Amino acid sequence: MEEKKQIRKRMLAMREALALTDKQWHDQFICEKLWQLVREKKASTVHTYLPMGQEVDIFPFIETMLKNGLTVVAPKSLKGRKLENLVLHSLTDLEAGIYGTSHPAGGEVYTGSYDLFIVPGLAFDRQYNRIGYGAGYYDAFLGSQMSGYKLGIGYPFQLVDTLPSEPHDVRLDGILCG
Repeated sequence: MEEKKQIRKRMLAMREALALTDKQWHDQFICEKLWQLVREKKASTVHTYLPMGQEVDIFPFIETMLKNGLTVVAPKSLKGRKLENLVLHSLTDLEAGIYGTSHPAGGEVYTGSYDLFIVPGLAFDRQYNRIGYGAGYYDAFLGSQMSGYKLGIGYPFQLVDTLPSEPHDVRLDGILCG
């Protein structure tokens, strides 16, 4: 969809233009709110992205989860819109993946259920729709998950009134744009 392409382009440019001090403030705020949500929901197994580029830096939040004994699972992007979900034991034990991603080294696949999903995106709307990078990885994965709270995170400018959506797009349960 052309409209989605234009939104992606605009959001990438805005994210790239975000001043470093503003980014750091928002990143810290979001990490604190995420940890608060984990405690409120009594989450013990969390699926999370590993930040790349100008995405919200949630590495401090991930480190907090690891230090507190939570099961942390992160995706490895495979060809064909598939994610292989790997247990993360340490942020120092990562491997480079496709499209500039990284994933846990060692290949320990997680097949259980999740309490919480932390989902990246380029834009979100007030109806809990999201636009990602356009490859459809998260829509394919989240569409197969029947339980667990699906939370999109981003910067304040990434939250808009409405986004175009298609039948295959998976709606989130919440959005945190700090």
